[in-house]
Formats: sequence, structure tokens, C-alpha cells
Amino acid sequence: MTELLPAVEVGALSEARASVVWLHGLGADGHDFEPIVPELGLADELGVRFVFPHAPAIPVTINGGFVMPAWYDILSMELDRRHDEAGVRLSAERVEALVRREIDGGVPAERIVLAGFSQGGAIAAHVALRFPERLAGLVMLSTYIVCEGTLEAERSEANQGLPVFQAHGLYDPMVTPDRGTAARDRLEGLGHSVEWHTHPMQHEVCLEEIRALGTWLSARLAN
Repeated sequence: MTELLPAVEVGALSEARASVVWLHGLGADGHDFEPIVPELGLADELGVRFVFPHAPAIPVTINGGFVMPAWYDILSMELDRRHDEAGVRLSAERVEALVRREIDGGVPAERIVLAGFSQGGAIAAHVALRFPERLAGLVMLSTYIVCEGTLEAERSEANQGLPVFQAHGLYDPMVTPDRGTAARDRLEGLGHSVEWHTHPMQHEVCLEEIRALGTWLSARLAN
């Protein structure tokens, strides 16, 4: 049995009608996006519970082997070329276990959204596109697709056409905008409906983006 990742949890599972599992970026932790919850403007009656897991601390090659919270090792700034596939798949397994816990706790898979920023967004996408049960949606913030070469063969029939919210900073020096547009184009080519947003910012989020995401989440979880 996969050991569950520790997480910041906002809302009791016993009272939840929907869940958002939200993954932070490199070097951060589960508290990073916790303050954003009230800014989303979600109605209380939606019953949305948030789960913000903490990535394990591992040596990160691109940072000189410094140990920090990371979902997988980053070997090179060429993010579209060199992925730590073993690390990606290990984190994906751990995140899937969290999704399974939400389902086992009474939240239907079709009312669960996977979300993430940067490295966390890459893992969220990896899990959502391969998850065997239909989910409510996928949120990709300032991120890209990992293990793209196996996506066609491994993607889940249940989540074909899964709605995607994607946003990126126009001046992002870490995950350049072309990586975001490449991910968008690939997803649209696979039949996904992508709501695409850009903002005049760097590798970060902004209030306008979060409010747009809140509107999207409200629509996805309204039923």
C-alpha cells in the first residue's frame, strides 16, 4: 500500500462534496497555496475540500544537489528534454493514493479536480490524464507536460476530453511561455477543452488568474 503524503487539509472529508488536490512547486510546501482558498470565491454550498500535499525532500541536480521539497529531480533547464521519469512516476503514485483516499471518503471521482503549479502542475497533469476514473478537471499553472512520449499510450479513456484550466506568465523565466503553449496545443490535439489564460507576470500567480480559476472551478463543481 502506498504511504500517504502529509498534507495541509482545508475542510473535513466527512463534509466534502468535492475535492481539489493541489500540488505546490519546487522548493515550496503544502502551505504555499493555502491562502488562495478564500480568494477563489467558491460558494460554501459547493462543499469543496482542499488537499495540499507536501512533496518529499530530495536532492535536486540543477540546484547543485541541494535537498529541498521536490516532486522529482530536475536534471537540466531543458524542461522538455530531461525528466526524472522514475521520480515522476513515484510522485504520481503517491498523489493517486491521495485521490483514492478522497474517493474512499465519499467524494465521487467526477467531483475531484487535480491542480498544480510548475513542477506540481506537471505531476497533476500526469496523474489526471492517466487516472482510470473520470475526474472533474485539471488545473495547470505555469507548467508543462512530463513523460510526453508515453502519454498517447498511457492516457485514460475515462479522462479523454477532460476539461483543463491553464494559465501562464508572459515573462516567466523558469518555465518559459512556449512550454505552456506547447502543453496547451498537445492537450487540445488530444481533444481536451483548454481554458487558456496569460498574465503579465513571471513564475508566479496573480489575483486575476486566481479569480478566473475560481469561476472555472465553480462551473466544474456546480452540479
